[in-house]
Order: sequence, then structure tokens, then C-alpha cells
Amino acid sequence: MVYDYCVIGGGIVGLATAMKLLEMQPGANLLLLEKESGLAHHQTGHNSGVIHAGIYYAPGSLKADFCRRGAKATKAFCDKHGIPYLTCGKLLVATNSLELERMGGLVERAKLNQIEFERMDASELKRREPNIYGLGGLLLHETGVVDYKRVCESMAAEIRDAGALIELNVKVTAIREAQSSVIVTSGGNEWQAKRLIVCAGLQSDRLAKMAGIPSDLQIVPFRGEYFRLPPSKDKIVQHLIYPIPDPALPFLGVHLTRTPDGGVTVGPNAVLGFAREGYPKFSFNLRDVVKFATFPGFWITIGHNLKSGIKEMRNSLFKSGYLAECRKYCPSLELDDLTPCEAGIRAQAVKKDGTLVHDFLFLETARMLHVCNAPSPAATSAIPIGEMIAKKVVGEGRATEAKV
Repeated sequence: MVYDYCVIGGGIVGLATAMKLLEMQPGANLLLLEKESGLAHHQTGHNSGVIHAGIYYAPGSLKADFCRRGAKATKAFCDKHGIPYLTCGKLLVATNSLELERMGGLVERAKLNQIEFERMDASELKRREPNIYGLGGLLLHETGVVDYKRVCESMAAEIRDAGALIELNVKVTAIREAQSSVIVTSGGNEWQAKRLIVCAGLQSDRLAKMAGIPSDLQIVPFRGEYFRLPPSKDKIVQHLIYPIPDPALPFLGVHLTRTPDGGVTVGPNAVLGFAREGYPKFSFNLRDVVKFATFPGFWITIGHNLKSGIKEMRNSLFKSGYLAECRKYCPSLELDDLTPCEAGIRAQAVKKDGTLVHDFLFLETARMLHVCNAPSPAATSAIPIGEMIAKKVVGEGRATEAKV
């Protein structure tokens, strides 16, 4: 059998893409392949669960538009499928004069991105969040939290209901593009499809190389380590509490996140990972380490971010440093409050010249589209991202590298 479409990757972007393809072309023969025993095993299932409002993204950018539309689409999808979510709002807290100045810039960005917000002074911040210290705060009312694994389960149900096939435990070992189809191999099994879409996250660069597509990028894993507060601290905050981000750094900093089950997590930090899919602390994969250690762009990136990288690594090794980051805005936290929680791993695409890729990046041929970078907040934006990918696939293919 030759399928109309084959999607590789059972994370939220792959599932949303498959779902949108079937919406656009009802009755199409579609196959989705996932190497794990279940869906959303990697980035989707190891994130903070936040439905972002889009405060950080440049006005008029695709990321800002996708985040705004994605938040609405995610909540509508949850309402349709009876998936609980909590719209508790995000409170960005300025703890010094520099952060207060930066918060002013975020206010202007919120206006331009049409995000509902409320600015607070120190006294109002204290009234709203008695356990939080700050000189001021910026509240984004529409930010929420959800269990994205449950979202993925419902997406998979829609895909199956539309007549498509989802195959688990399929690790792709070869991809070959022929004149009229793409042949995907896993061990002794083989599938053919007229169009192939690869949404492989942490393995995206490897599958592109497997398919014979030249590229100057590589995935470098960064661990985001979380702690969970004890049940006695479940009511310590009413909102999600975020620091004002440093624009010179690619990550948002340690924050307090309410969870859909009523708890509170602390994190993440951002430390170099020594295994692409190694979630326990001190995980090490020789192949993964050799791969990035022999990549010129990795060392350029490390050189540009050496000071912050050393700080993050130190805080990872010594919990007291991690605690100090939290206590800047939540001084009542104690060391014993930080109980271990499973880490996440972010697939950071890095180019050979050391550039961190922050945009969407696709590699295309006549019959293949590889999603090599779907930047944060990909979970929030998954539904419009999937729609964009589906439209690209249904239209004319082109052999080029595309950044959107």
C-alpha cells in the first residue's frame, strides 16, 4: 500500500500536523510512526504545561501570531474533548530597578501583541501574592496550564477516528526518496508514502541526514531541571510566577508554575545535556556527546554563553544555588521544599557558525518536509503550526531550506 501521507513523530507537532492534514483532505490515507511505546514521550511530555500568551515575541512575527492563535485553539480543543485546564494567569515579577525598566518594554510589547495585561506596583503585587517579593509586576490574564499528554491522546483519537493509522514502537532506520514516493524502513518493515513529514524533535537533524538532506545545523540538548514543592506549599501562589527575562539569554529563567493537578513546580534551569533523551540526572550517551563535541557551532555557542552556562551548571550541581534564584522573588522557600521532579530536554538547533536557531526551520525536497526546528512555545502553538505544515505539504513542494 502507498499512503498519501506519512508523518514521523508522535509529539504534539506531529499529531497536530496529521490532524490538520486529515481535516484538509478527508479520507486521505495517513500513517503516523512513533519510535516509543506511547505518544508525547519527549519534549511534549516533559514541559511545564503552560499555555503561553505570547508576551516575549516580536510584534508582527509568526511566533507572536501563532502563540496568540494557538492559545485560543488549545483551549477550544480542550473544551471540545473535556480536557481540564487552568487559566490562572502569569505574573512577571521585577525584583530590581533593571528588571523594572525591562518590564516597561514588555508592557509596550503586550500592547502591540494585543495581550490582555495588568501592571502592578509593589503594594498591589504584595496584596495579590503575599508570598512574592517584587518592585512591580505584569499580569497576563489569559496564560494557563494543561496536561499536554492528554491533549495528544485526544489528537490521536481524532486521527484514528478519521481512518488513519498510528504505529508505535517503530524506530526508523532508513529513508529513501524515489520518483513517485518516499520509502521508510524500520528493521524488516517498510512503508511507502507520496509525501513524508518528519516532526522528530530531538532527533530531527539525524533523520534529515538519514534522508540525504544536507544541512549545517545540529541539535544540542539542553536539560531543564524542575523541582516540585511539597503539598503544604500548593497554595503558595495564585498565578504562575516568572522573573523578568534577560534579553541576552535564550531561556526564561526559573519560575513557579501551578500544575493542573493542583501542585506547584519550580524550574526549569537550562544546562547542557549529555544525552538527548536521558532524563535522569547525570545521564550520559557517548554518541550524543561526541556528536556535539565535534561540531564547530557548539563551541562557538558555548563561548558566547560561557558565564551563564557555568552559573546554570553550578546551580544544577548545588541545590542551594537553584534555591537562591527562586528566593529572589519567593523568599519563604527553603531547601527542603525542593523535591525532585522529572527533567525536560529542549532540542536547541545550532548552526555551524554558532547561531542559535530561534525561528521555524524546514528542510524540503519534492516529497519530504522535515521540521528541523519548532521553537518554544511549540506546544501552545501546535495547532496553527500543524495547519501551516499541512498547507505547505498539500501545496507544491520545493527543494530549499525555509525559515518562516
